[in-house]
Amino acid sequence: MIVEDEPLLRLHAVALVEEFGFDTLQAGTADEAILLLETDARIRAVFTDIDLPGSMDGLRLARAVRDRWPPVELILTSGHFKITPADLPERGQFLSKPYSDEQLRHAFDAVHL
Repeated sequence: MIVEDEPLLRLHAVALVEEFGFDTLQAGTADEAILLLETDARIRAVFTDIDLPGSMDGLRLARAVRDRWPPVELILTSGHFKITPADLPERGQFLSKPYSDEQLRHAFDAVHL
């Protein structure tokens, strides 16, 4: 699942991830992402921006995913925040924006979906 509030960035990420061979779902907020996770057991990875509108940001979303859906892999991104490994939930990865197509591919390859 791709969680990004900027429509063009979300569509670009969706296109890339589908090019990598994965089916995708999309959400513009963490709240939408939680609803999808609650209703679709096929979700195996969440790629989320950290700076999201709504009741929680992407880091809080990632922590909620790790607590409620431990097998789901997490990849976070931001152009505004610098995240250290200590800030991430277990098995979480961070990509700084702007990330390259190759960096995103490597991140998805690393989670072994």
